[in-house]
Amino acid sequence: MKSDLCGASMNTMRLSLLIAPLILAFLAIGCSSEKTGVDAGLDAQLDARDGLDAETEDGGDKGADLAQDAGEDAGDPGGSDMDAGYEEPNFDADAGDDVVSDGGDDVVSDGGDEVVSDGDGAPAGWRSLLYPEDWTPEFSDSQGRFLPDFSYAGYHNGEVPLPVVNQPLFDVVSAFGADNSGQTDSTSAIQAAIDQAATQGGGVVHFPQGTYRLDGMLVVSSSNTILRGDGPDSSMLYFTRDQNMEGQANIRLQGAVQSQLEIPLAADASNRATTVAVADASGLQVGDDVQIGFVITDEFIADHGMQGTWVSFNGQWKPFFRRVVTGVDSTSDPDLVELDIPLRYPVLTRDGASLRKVSGFISECGVESLSLSNALTYDSAWNFNRVHVLAIDQAKDCWVSQVHSFRSPQADGDYHLQSGGILISNSKRITVSDCRLEKAENRGSGGNGYLFEVLKSNEVLVRDCQAVAGRHNFIQNWDFGTNGCVFLHCHSQDGRMLIDTWDLIGTIGYCEYHHSLATANLVDSCELMDGWIGFNRHAESSGAGHAVTQSVFWNNHGGGTIKSLQYGWGYVIGVNDMNVRTSLTDIDLIYNAMGTAPEDWVEASPDGSPLLPESLYLDQLRRRQE
Repeated sequence: MKSDLCGASMNTMRLSLLIAPLILAFLAIGCSSEKTGVDAGLDAQLDARDGLDAETEDGGDKGADLAQDAGEDAGDPGGSDMDAGYEEPNFDADAGDDVVSDGGDDVVSDGGDEVVSDGDGAPAGWRSLLYPEDWTPEFSDSQGRFLPDFSYAGYHNGEVPLPVVNQPLFDVVSAFGADNSGQTDSTSAIQAAIDQAATQGGGVVHFPQGTYRLDGMLVVSSSNTILRGDGPDSSMLYFTRDQNMEGQANIRLQGAVQSQLEIPLAADASNRATTVAVADASGLQVGDDVQIGFVITDEFIADHGMQGTWVSFNGQWKPFFRRVVTGVDSTSDPDLVELDIPLRYPVLTRDGASLRKVSGFISECGVESLSLSNALTYDSAWNFNRVHVLAIDQAKDCWVSQVHSFRSPQADGDYHLQSGGILISNSKRITVSDCRLEKAENRGSGGNGYLFEVLKSNEVLVRDCQAVAGRHNFIQNWDFGTNGCVFLHCHSQDGRMLIDTWDLIGTIGYCEYHHSLATANLVDSCELMDGWIGFNRHAESSGAGHAVTQSVFWNNHGGGTIKSLQYGWGYVIGVNDMNVRTSLTDIDLIYNAMGTAPEDWVEASPDGSPLLPESLYLDQLRRRQE
């Protein structure tokens, strides 16, 4: 894997800037009457409501993306200069409860969207054509468009609240001698408390009020271990290590997943299937952790038009879906295995599809009520790529709650993080809630400045979290196999991409889908002051290609930009004050639109009333639990 996961070519940028005016003028001749962005998308939806085919044709010749520097936006240079008067954000405490009607009969508008009356004739809200009042997970419209069921995201599939565990308690100060004055290194004392908890089957490693200096790294490798402080304003850990930190994390919750049994699929499995046919299910039982995946074959690559682009994983078997067996039928022919969560994409025997029984996930671990920092001197932070303050790998049913970042005592400016914040990888059913991460030093290329990062994981719920001044504040990253993840009621602000230590302004850095067909994920009721993008990134980041498909932007706001050019269908529902760009002939996005037809589905309020329900995830969860 190349070390530069999102690098940009300066020569390419300079050349693009020189020729951009000429190309823009040339393209404008043939495109002057073409609508772009949300206007064209909404017109297409209006046509659909009148009985016409809303699919948009792939619009002709496609030139270079003049607003992109090697796949990342080189546009608006505005935003905060971190050394020149950064203003503390005014966070919205909550995006609010679901909007409901005050009563009265539903009124359906002639436009096709369902408009709900408040009983006095005034519209209380509107419903998407793809999410009617009687929606079920099997619903599709006449064109085959559908909204996935996202309700399984989070700790134990969102079905139970995060646990409150109080015993046994391992006090890092009174029992293990950690220094909560921040004057001496407490790494050994804290790791001893973690190890002691492991020998007793788990417990709470407690950080009493104070500041803790750690010159080393912490590892949690046993289930049922919780790191807990007295609150993010009371218990504060700062990390000082500045050697051999490439790709490392200061705190790591680490599982060790291994495959115990592989069973070939006996038939293709369709999108949204909850049952797969296998050659022999005799080695399986209810409750087994399994992974369903397939080989990245030449045929799979060709199906997506990614020949020469998807090159990093060719010939490798990839786990796309991390599931639990809920039923086994060995009396049928072939045997059938029932899964806890639907599949999110077709699985073909042509591609060597199989089911693997696995074990070794770390589980029931949490990090909560703490503040963390690993900022160094500014120049030192640029010596290493992809340093996260907290990483969770190969885990299930774990959580991070009320974790904030803070200004490190060793930073030479108002910085909290060296590079990355929280990383979730190779995991499932994880909840990250009520966290606030800010002010990364290294926001350069190479995978830096990712404040909330998810890769190769399923059903991760990131909710009520705030991210400020990273490179890409919320991001799906590297490799195939991220699906079913939800970002709910999150706030993103001041994402900036910097070139090097001398760059104090940079260019706008969006939240984004970054790599290899992230599938059926949801950005729900978030405040995006910078924005979120998902499109064909071509060869960037070692061949990211089509970064996203079948994902939904629902009811977002904040005035930022959504650029959604997803492979196959993508969905932007509830435009609000966002600048939505989906047109395949948008001059600035023609390059990133290649191979993404049809144009993504866009719906906006027909009369200014709010979208119902306010949160798609919460409403789907409610329906599933009824």
